[in-house]
Amino acid sequence: MRQSTYVRLGLLAFGLILVTFVVRGTTRLVIGDRTSMLLSLPFGLTALALVCLLFTLALLSVTGLRPIEPDGE
Repeated sequence: MRQSTYVRLGLLAFGLILVTFVVRGTTRLVIGDRTSMLLSLPFGLTALALVCLLFTLALLSVTGLRPIEPDGE
């Protein structure tokens, strides 16, 4: 995996975490707590999966099994 792809996935995970908080906060005002939790759940689970993937890739890179390739110029 290229370094820029890894950074983009990290930023995407961070953005999804922010979307989770925004969706849950705004829908909690209008609808209800349980419904807001259900609406924000897909964003949170996707962010969790991305973070787990990035953590696994970082571990593989540190051990040398699958290094993260630097971007070519």
